[in-house]
Amino acid sequence: QVQLVESGGGSVQAGGSLRLSCAVSGYTHTNNYMGWFRQIPGKEREGVAAIDKDGNPYYEESVKGRFTISQDAAKTTLYLQMNNLKPEDTAMYYCAADGWWLLPSYPYWGQGTQVTVSS
Repeated sequence: QVQLVESGGGSVQAGGSLRLSCAVSGYTHTNNYMGWFRQIPGKEREGVAAIDKDGNPYYEESVKGRFTISQDAAKTTLYLQMNNLKPEDTAMYYCAADGWWLLPSYPYWGQGTQVTVSS
């Protein structure tokens, strides 16, 4: 059974940083991507960052240069380092496994962790 458990969310002021973690278990890595998504109430879930099987990162335009996706060598933990946070980054953040790029059609999802950025 695949389990994805996020942690690291919280409340910060604009310009601050947070590091999200996603503990991955029960998942056999494939040629597909792992990713981070975010969602605010009333809007569709959007891709923030993704990483392919070779460790190459991909980012949504608004987070380029501020967010960094990475994973540990064993691929059991996925990270999202978020720097220079802005109020518009406020959302529930989800990690996901076995999908394609930044498209929200991943089959496996965590429960989410809330990020709130105040101005």
